[in-house]
Amino acid sequence: MYIASQEVILASSTTNVVAAFVGGLVIVAALVWAVRMGIRVRGQESAPPTAEEQPHLPEGGAVHEEREMREPDEVPHAANESERLMPYNMHSSSTKHADDQHRKRWQPGSSGSFGSGGPGRT
Repeated sequence: MYIASQEVILASSTTNVVAAFVGGLVIVAALVWAVRMGIRVRGQESAPPTAEEQPHLPEGGAVHEEREMREPDEVPHAANESERLMPYNMHSSSTKHADDQHRKRWQPGSSGSFGSGGPGRT
């Protein structure tokens, strides 16, 4: 009885080893197939662009960022109370070019940022 149980255990462990080996072979075969398929698809794609086909800078050089101060653009008021504002009466943007282009800077003696713990403006 002791020998029969050992034979059953040995047979099931052998079956597990064989099943793991066969499963590994299936996975390896699937990976080899996927790599071959990828190589075949990549071979059918067009070639990468040459140096002449790459984008170039404009004649005037690089385009630079432009900074300006903006201020709110108020909603126009109707001439009388019965007149309705139509979409074409509205401005295209909610801000407009500010007359004063001087950037408001931090002033000494004022607080830094909100919650900085400083005494604030004294």
